[in-house]
Amino acid sequence: MNSRAHPTYKTKYRVSNWPEYDQALVQRGDLTLWISPGAVKVWKAKPSGRRGAPCKYSDLAIETALTVRLLFHLPLRQTEGFLRSLFELMGLALDVPDHTTLSRRGSTLKVNLGVLRSKKPIHLIIDSSGLSIVGEGEWAAGKHGGGGRRGWRKLHLGVDADGRIQTQILTKSNVDDVTTGIKIIKATKGKLNRVTADAAYDAVGFYEAAGARGARVVVPPIAKASVTGRGQRSAERDRTIRKVEKLGRREWKKRSGYHRQGTVENAFFRFKAILGGRLHARGLSAQKAEVAIGCKILNRLLDCGRPKSATTAR
Repeated sequence: MNSRAHPTYKTKYRVSNWPEYDQALVQRGDLTLWISPGAVKVWKAKPSGRRGAPCKYSDLAIETALTVRLLFHLPLRQTEGFLRSLFELMGLALDVPDHTTLSRRGSTLKVNLGVLRSKKPIHLIIDSSGLSIVGEGEWAAGKHGGGGRRGWRKLHLGVDADGRIQTQILTKSNVDDVTTGIKIIKATKGKLNRVTADAAYDAVGFYEAAGARGARVVVPPIAKASVTGRGQRSAERDRTIRKVEKLGRREWKKRSGYHRQGTVENAFFRFKAILGGRLHARGLSAQKAEVAIGCKILNRLLDCGRPKSATTAR
């Protein structure tokens, strides 16, 4: 089928470091686990000095347990049993948080993605995708009729040109993309030189947020976009609209480098392929912690190795 949006050819790439990347993919499945001496020392929570019963486990212990749960797709009770057997095999005299503690502490856990601040300016690429939550699901809906009670959360990611997740925000499904995109721009640490997103982020406020960080915006205008002529407030967006009208949408995407948008789409694919497209936690606060742990896992896997590819002649 002929398509104006998708050309008949497909750009081919060749991975130049395939042996190293192949070993990195194998290493991602390595089940070698260890608890460092430093982690053992801080496994138990320190006294907070506040009134009431102190916490028994530190945030590190809770995050470790929830990471194992998410990575191996385990319910909370099975996570508790898995860690107990693991510590017995390792000869560690550490208590394991029970499933009720994991459920309760997971809703207040603050997770650091552990992204090192880059000395080079960041090319921030933004997009969003849906993650399903507890509901009847497709099978029950198909068997009994109706659409089923399916709920969704929207995951917003800001990744750099290497695919590493710099910023993540989980919201309800009805939250506007532009509003959250502006928050991602403001929350990303380091210097930005470019912000790329799809047409859902075509708004003057998005341009202003990126301009305040000294970044150039690469966002295709919506189909019915027109020059507003509001001066400095919309000057960059007006220039983009004029370029698209002059060059055509496909040529503008090619010259502007818009196709780097695929980097964040690959991040969503890795998230759903490795961790699944469904959230296990029930409350929104616990779901936010679950997503943050998932993004941290993806960054760690990416550190194992990544491909170095280049285009080949068609």
